[in-house]
Amino acid sequence: MLMVVLSGSAAPQKKNVLLTIEKEKTTLDEFMRIYERNNSNIQDSVNKKNAREYLDLFINFKLKVLAAKKSGMDTTRAFRDELAGYRTELATPYLTDLSYNDKTVAETYDRMLKEVHASHIMVKLAENPSPEDTLTAFREITRIRDLVINGTDFNEAASKFSQDPSAQANAGDLGWFTVFQMVYPFETMAYTTPLGAVSPPFKTQFGYHILKVHEFRKAEGEIHVAHIMKMYPQNATPEQKEKARRTADSLYTLVVSGADFAELAKKYSDDQRSAEKGGEMPWFSRNRMIPEFAGPAFALAKDGDISKPTDSGFGFHIIKRLGLKAVPPFEEAKEELTQRIKHDRDRMTESQEAFYHKLKNLYQFTPRKAAISGALKTTSSWLSGDQPQIPVTADKKLALFTFAQKSVTTQDWADFLRKREIKSLSTDSASLQQLFKVFEDETILAYENSQLENKYPEFRSLMEEYHDGMLLFDISEKLIWQKASTDSAGLVKFYETNKQKYLWPERFKGTIIQCYSPQIRDEVEKNLEKGILLEEIYDFMHLPKGSLNVREGVWGKGEDPVVDYYYWNGPRPVEWVDRTGIMFGKLTGPEPKALEDVRGYHIADYQQFLEEQWIRELRGKYKVKINKKTEEMLANE
Repeated sequence: MLMVVLSGSAAPQKKNVLLTIEKEKTTLDEFMRIYERNNSNIQDSVNKKNAREYLDLFINFKLKVLAAKKSGMDTTRAFRDELAGYRTELATPYLTDLSYNDKTVAETYDRMLKEVHASHIMVKLAENPSPEDTLTAFREITRIRDLVINGTDFNEAASKFSQDPSAQANAGDLGWFTVFQMVYPFETMAYTTPLGAVSPPFKTQFGYHILKVHEFRKAEGEIHVAHIMKMYPQNATPEQKEKARRTADSLYTLVVSGADFAELAKKYSDDQRSAEKGGEMPWFSRNRMIPEFAGPAFALAKDGDISKPTDSGFGFHIIKRLGLKAVPPFEEAKEELTQRIKHDRDRMTESQEAFYHKLKNLYQFTPRKAAISGALKTTSSWLSGDQPQIPVTADKKLALFTFAQKSVTTQDWADFLRKREIKSLSTDSASLQQLFKVFEDETILAYENSQLENKYPEFRSLMEEYHDGMLLFDISEKLIWQKASTDSAGLVKFYETNKQKYLWPERFKGTIIQCYSPQIRDEVEKNLEKGILLEEIYDFMHLPKGSLNVREGVWGKGEDPVVDYYYWNGPRPVEWVDRTGIMFGKLTGPEPKALEDVRGYHIADYQQFLEEQWIRELRGKYKVKINKKTEEMLANE
C-alpha cells in the first residue's frame, strides 16, 4: 500500500484551490509540492505517477486522514505523547544557533592545525563562590598580573603565587597542548593571546587565571612507532646509565644489521606493555608525549626509519617509525569535531548562551532589576518548607521581566521553583541569581519553541507530515492490517473466492522406491498395481523392514532428479537403477494451493481488498469536489 504524507501550506487562495474535501481545501501549489516531493523519492520509474494519477492517490490519503480525525484518533493520550516526542526531536535544531555551531567547528579546526606552549597562574575558587570570594580572587589575580607586567618573571610568579598544585613542580609551565586538552575558556585565551604577551585575567570553573604564550608551532598530526627500551633507575648512577646505554647500542647494532625489530623488542625491551606487541605503541601526537621521546620520533623521515638510542630521562630508546597521519582536511575532520563539540560542555554552553542572547534581542527582553532584586531577597523564605510558598503579602502579579509583549511575574518564578527538588535549591545570593538566569533562559526558550510553527513554514510542514502520517498508520492498522490478520472467517471466505490466483504447477504425487534386485522390484510393482498397500507388501512378500528405499511426496519440476528423469526429460541420476526402481503415482495438473501454504499472499490480497472497499465507503460518505479548471493545469506541470 502506498503511504502518502501531507505537508503544510499557507492559507489556500480561492482562485488556486484544486481540491475540497468536506470543508478542507488544498491549493494547486500545495498539491504540487507534495506530489514532487513524494514522486522524487520513488526510485523505480515504473512506479512513478504523473500529477493526474497522483491526484487520485492524494484524495484517498486525505479521506483516510479525515476518517481518523472524525474517529478522534488524534485526541488520544498515546497519540499526543508520540507526536510530542517527534516534535521535541524535530525542534532541537531550531532551538540553538546553528550558525554559531558551524563557527565553533571551523574555529576548532583552525586551532587543531597548531599547538601552543604556555604557562599559567591560577587563583582558586570554590564550586559556588560568594560574590565576595569572587571579587577577592579577581583582585588577587589582577595584583599578580601587575607584578608580571612590571617585570617579575612569569614562571617565578607562578612558583610563588599560583594555587595550581602542579605549579611547584613546573613553575606554571603547561608544555604544549592543542584543542580539547584544556577547558574551553582556557583554550580560547591561549589561542587568542599574542605570542609573548600576558593575557588579561579570565575565569574558568577552577578559578581565575592569567597565562603567557611562549610559542606556537604547526601541528604534525599523529605518529605510530615501535620502540625498544633499556630502562635505568630513577636516581641512576652514571655507571647504571652507561650500562643501559651500552646495551641499547648493542641492540641498535643488531637492528641496523638486519635483525627483526619486533623480536628484539619482545625479548629485550624493558617496556613490558609494548614489548608484548613487538614494541608497538599507540598513535600519539607530539604534545601527548614527553619532548625527549617525541622529538626523535617525529624527526624520523619515513616509515621504517630507526633512531639511534635516545635518552628520555627514564631510559634509552631505539625508535622505529611505523606510520604518520597528518591533520586531516576540514571536510574529513568536520563530523568528528562536531560530535566532540556536542559533548564539550563549555563549548555547548557558550553556543547556547549566544542563542539566548539572540532571542532576548529579538523579543526585546527587558528585566526589571528592582523587582528581580526584591524577589530574590524574599525567595529564601519561600523555600523553608517542602514546597515554595509565596507569602500572602507578596505581589504575585509583579512583573519581573517582559519580552514579546508578555510579562513574567513573581507567580511564574514561584511555579518554576516548584518544579525543582526543594532540597537541591541553595538559598545563598549567588545561587539564586544563577537559578534566576536559568529561569529567564528557559522561559524565553519555551516561548521560542511555541512559535516554531508560525516562524518556520518548513517546521510546520514537517509536523503536519508526522501528524497525518501517524493518523494514516493508526487507522490503517486498525481497519486493514489487524483485520486482515485476525478475521479468520473473512480470510477463508476471501480465499475460497480467490484461490485460483495461486496455483501449484504440474506435479508428481506418489512414491519413489528403490529395490535391491530386479526380482523384488517386479513383485513389489505387481502388488502395488493390485492395490495392496506398501505397508502390507512387506508382510505379504516376507520382506524385512528397510529392504526397500522408499520416498513418498509431491514434487514439481526441478525438485527431484528422479522425477525430472521420468516426467520432464531430465538426465538419469547416477544412483538410479531402472531395473530396480519404481515410480508409483501420477502427474497432477495445476491446482489451488492450500490457504496455509500461501497465507501471507492471501492476507496481503485481503488487505488490498479491504482497503479498496474502505475507500469506496469513504468516497460515498464524504464530499469530494475537484476544481476542474485548476485540474486542467495539472497537464502542464
